[in-house]
Formats: sequence, C-alpha cells, structure tokens
Amino acid sequence: MSQGQLPPAPPLSCPEALHSRPQARQVWRLDDGQQTLVFACQDAKIPALVYWGAALPQAEDLGQLVAAGERDFTGGALDALPPLSLSPQSGDGFPGTPGLRLQDARGQPLTPRFIFHKAEQSADSLRLVCQDAAQGLRLSFHFRLFKATAIVCAETRLSANQPIRLYWLAAPVLPAPAQADRLIEFSGRWCGEFQQQESAWGQGARYRHNPTGRSGHEHFPGLILPLRGASYQAGEAYGFHYAASGGHDFLAETLPDGRRQLQWGQAQGSERQAGKRFSSAKLYARYSSSGLNALAQAFQRQVRQYQVTWPSGIHPRRVHFNSWEAVYFRHDLAELYAIASRAAALGAERFVLDDGWFKNRSDDRRALGDWSVDPLKYPQGLTPLIERVQALGMDFGLWVEPEMVSPDSDLYRAHPDWILGSAEQTLGRGQYALDMRRAEVQAYLFEQLAALISDYAIAYLKWDHNRILPYSDAGQVRGTHRLLARLRRAFPEVEIESCASGGGRLDYGMLRHTQRVWLSDSNDARNRAVMQQAAALFLPAAVTGSHVGPRRCHTSGRVVDMAFRAWVAAQRHLGLELDPRELDAAEAAGLARVIGWWKANRDWLMTADILLLDSPDPALLGALHRAETGERFVLFANKIAESATSAPLPLRLTGLEPHSFYRVELVNKEELEPLSRADLALKTGSLRLSGTQLMQQGLCLPWTFPERVWVLEGKRERGREG
Repeated sequence: MSQGQLPPAPPLSCPEALHSRPQARQVWRLDDGQQTLVFACQDAKIPALVYWGAALPQAEDLGQLVAAGERDFTGGALDALPPLSLSPQSGDGFPGTPGLRLQDARGQPLTPRFIFHKAEQSADSLRLVCQDAAQGLRLSFHFRLFKATAIVCAETRLSANQPIRLYWLAAPVLPAPAQADRLIEFSGRWCGEFQQQESAWGQGARYRHNPTGRSGHEHFPGLILPLRGASYQAGEAYGFHYAASGGHDFLAETLPDGRRQLQWGQAQGSERQAGKRFSSAKLYARYSSSGLNALAQAFQRQVRQYQVTWPSGIHPRRVHFNSWEAVYFRHDLAELYAIASRAAALGAERFVLDDGWFKNRSDDRRALGDWSVDPLKYPQGLTPLIERVQALGMDFGLWVEPEMVSPDSDLYRAHPDWILGSAEQTLGRGQYALDMRRAEVQAYLFEQLAALISDYAIAYLKWDHNRILPYSDAGQVRGTHRLLARLRRAFPEVEIESCASGGGRLDYGMLRHTQRVWLSDSNDARNRAVMQQAAALFLPAAVTGSHVGPRRCHTSGRVVDMAFRAWVAAQRHLGLELDPRELDAAEAAGLARVIGWWKANRDWLMTADILLLDSPDPALLGALHRAETGERFVLFANKIAESATSAPLPLRLTGLEPHSFYRVELVNKEELEPLSRADLALKTGSLRLSGTQLMQQGLCLPWTFPERVWVLEGKRERGREG
C-alpha cells in the first residue's frame, strides 16, 4: 500500500477522555452468519481479538466471554499477563515478537505506548484507533466482512506527525487456537510451485522470510491452519492469504505461557524511506466449521466476485494459444501463419505472441526495455499477423516484461540510473530490474505500452517478471501497482495476465489489476495436476491459466499422453502452448474433442467451486467442480502414480444435496484400457444415485494406468427426490 494512499491523518491530540479514568473494558463483535469475531479493549490498551470461530448467539454476554478466556499466571513472571493484542508492544513486557518496530528519522529506536482512542463500527466493518500522543503516532486496525464469501479482510495503518522509519508493521495480529496441531504452507521453486508443506506446532517461533521482492515461487503468502482431525470435507480450519505482491514475512509463534500468535507483514526492512504514512497489505482470512473446502470455496469466490475486475464479465473465458513453446525466439511470419491456422482449427480463440517480437530480441540477454516491434522479423509491424489471427476468429495478445531492462538495450544506454540497485549486482536472466519507484520510469513504461495498445488491436497482455529483485523494496511494488492501475483506467477492455517465471506473483494484490495468473512455467501435466490441487485452496479456475504443452515437456523431459495433457489443462482456464504441427491425427482429434467439451461447459465451469476430495488412494487426486447453482458438477480424478492396490478404492464425493438424486456419467469412455476388465455400469451407461450415497459410499472408478484422468459429469434431477 502506498504511503500516499492513506487519507491525511488528523492532528494528534490527547482528548479529555484519556485524562479521566479509562473504561475498564470495551467489546465489539462482527458477524456474517457463519463466523463471529469478538474484540476487547482492557484499560485503554490496544484491543485484542478474543474470539474467532463459529457464529455466536446474538444474546451471548460478551463480557462473560472475555472473562472466560482470561488466563491465570504463576511465579517467575510479571504481575500481569502482557496482552496478545492486535499489535503486541515490547514496552508491555510482551514475551514474544512485537507487532511493530520503528525508528525516528535519525535511526533511533522508538518504543511507542499506544492507548485506545476510538472505534468506528458498521454492520460489516470495524475500525479501532489507538494513539501515542506524546510521540505523535496513530495506529489503526481495519476489519471488513465480505458476507457473501464469509471472508475477513484486515489491515493495519500507521501515521505519524513527523517522518519515521518503519522496519516491521504486522497486519492485525491474530491468535491461533491451541487445538491446531499443524500448519499447512506452500513452498516451491521454478516449475515446482505450490508444494504443500506441513509442520507441527511447537514451542518458540516458526518464521518465514521472503526478501525476493515478489510473492514468490518459494513462499506463497498463504496458510491453512486445520484443527485436530480436520480434512477437506470436515472439521474446523482457518485460512489466510496475505495480499502482498512484494516480499513478505510470516510468523507463527507459541509464547512461553502457551498462547499463539500469527503475524503477517511486508518483508522486514522493505520500507526503505522515511515517511509519515504506512500500511500493511490486506490480510484475507476465513474460519470454517466444515473442512478445508469451505475455505477454498470462500477464497475462490472472493477472487471472482471482489478481487478481479473483469473487462466484459467473466464469460466467456477464451481458449488461449501461446506461441512460446512452439517457436521460442524464432519468429517467422510464414511459420506463425501456419501455426495460427492449426491452432484455430483445434479451437483456439486467442493468439498470444510470446517473447521475441521486439527489436533486437534474439535471446533472453538483450533488448528488454526497447518496446518497439522488430523491423527485421516484422517489416510491416504486427498488423499482418494480427489481421491473419483475426481472420481465423481469434483475438491477439502480446508478451511484455515492463519492469525489467537488459544491459544491452537502448533504454539502459540512455538511462543506466533507472535500474534498481547497483550496476555491479548479480544479474538475473541477464537483466536488471527497473526502479519502479521513479515517476519517470512509470511514465516511460506507460507511454511504451499505451503506444502498442493504441497502434495494434491488442486484447491481452501477458505481463512477465523473470527475476527476483536485488533487495525487497515496498516502493517497487507500489510503483508497479500504480502503473497497472493507470493502464487499466486507460484501456479497461484489455486483459492482463500476471506471470513471474510462472508462479512467482500469484497474490490477491496483483489480482486487483489482472485477470489471470500463470501458475507455472511447467506444462508437465503430472506436475500441473499436483500444483492445481493445492492452488485451488486460494485460486478459482477462471483466473488460473493451464496449457496443453508439447508431447515432450521441455522443463521435465517427460513424455506425456495427449489425453492426460488435455484433461489436466481443461480443469482450469484452458490454453495451448505447443507446436500444433507436431500432432498426429489422433492427437489432434483428441485435443479438439476436449476443447469442444470445455467450450460447451465453460460458462458454468468458470464460476464453479472447486472442492477437493479426501482420497483414500494417495495416487489419485480428486476434485469436484460444482456449479454455483448446485445443479451439476464435474469430477476430475487425476491418477498421478501407481496405486498400492490392484483395484481402485471408492472415492467419496462432497458438496452435494443429500436427498437429491444425480445422474452420473463417465465423459471419456473412449479412454478405457483393455486391462480394465470388469463390466462396470459407468463403462457403458450412467448411474442415478443420491447425494447421500455419492458422499458416503462414493464411486468405484475403472482401473487405469498412471497419468490418466477420469472425467465424470453429474446433473441433479428435478422433482425426483427420494
């Protein structure tokens, strides 16, 4: 968040009320019908979140609730238990990590003593304001409930009368329940994003530091906190996403007295300039009493309904063709014409010209920053290619990497002072990052991109970011967001994809300005199936790009069957990223069939909730895509490895109406294997089953080899409930 985005802070004062005897306790509550949050302020200290869980009765005595949660203490400690507030203060003797660390403009540490000032509350929001009048500081905590999704959005803001230096500002600090025995985080690497990682709670702190300047392949800013016994389909759990597009830090800490705190904030030290106004990024959170799927549904709907601004509505999502793995830097118009014709024949609706189209760009070590069309590759500009693409029924998209510059570029030779960091730094992919804090850099990039969009019929930008930054700088992210916001205002119908060597920037901060994310540079369908399963806890299908790659994946070396590649891509926003000329007749027919199925179903699939299944077979990843109306679903059962058993185990479905009946049919019967020998009803026809049966006994699917997908459609029958 920009220091300049906050409204001017009113002059700090010490109201008369603060000279009198403070009220012993004040309480507030927020409700959305599924969860309740209760905040309490004791003796004018910083308020704390004292209850967050299942919806409380409206008649609940909140004073008694607070009293019931008070903890005893014993010898060898202070004479009172220091509060675990929304921003714990070191000056209170707090035995853990404080929520705020700052210095004055000369670099001397400040130890504020905040006292409660006021509260402002509406039906779905709460603002709690504290101040240290002596040091001219104001600290406020903002909470908003999105009742349609049951998502809580929380943010901390700090203002000062004089410039200060901020080292750490946590979003509102939240307590973690003692019944949570594990943390589920998401680590990864290039071509291996969204690897689910579990760790046990213990004494002391678990600290995650991401100084890369991106939300990162390594540390997606999300967390699932299941309570003991929780699964996808049942039990209590908490979910969190910190919407920071730059580096972030995360802390899960158990205090000596057993209390637990969760802190999220921008990477420590990333506010590199003194200022008067600061803000955390927004923290999105949700409590669930019905398993991790309720969290997934809430986060997915939050993105679709509130984060993303859709240029012309969410429908329809076009089938993409991306040129990268077909031609790389070898741009030849005749070849591109042929490829575009084959892609359109397969069903593609958008042609995205990837890296290599601009002046002097023959490899990845030159020309970034010079955003003009290469006159050798495109002597008449991009117009002939765009006209050919449009004649084939596709619109046109273009790859750009605006935040970067190559040392071998006209831009760098003219403005070497525009880079972030020193010229002697280690390069990443042969390039520097531009200093996006500078207004002149933002202006230059806007002019370059606006000229391209104005000169050519560009419907889509693939916005890449192919290196980590030399250091984390919050101003860098704010500059990028400002540029994106300006482009969106000028060209509201142009869609933008957030890519950063694949999944390096998959956060809700970027999704305020973009409409799609590139989950990974790996088009290996097996790897994609694993990543997509974990990412569904936070990202809906409508924004998650997934492409059918070449027969041999260039990042893994794996040779993958077309049916598996196509059905894995069809589980998200479908695209193609291969040379269609390599396909034999059977592959082309199979791919066209899957694309046709996806087009016939995309209107409801792109607004469906992805619910994950608790599979008894770890080799099988199951996900049920349920229409918002609940009238239909599609089950994707991805077999990613050999099973331990010789026969498939029953797979329970989820999210259905228990007393309704569903007609269930196997979509891809033509993919049955000869080694699947039983005469199963699903092989030749359909089944009519109750929601109860499907969720309790489940379905036994046909046997198949690894790297296969079973696709089952289910439709609720009307007027025939048992």
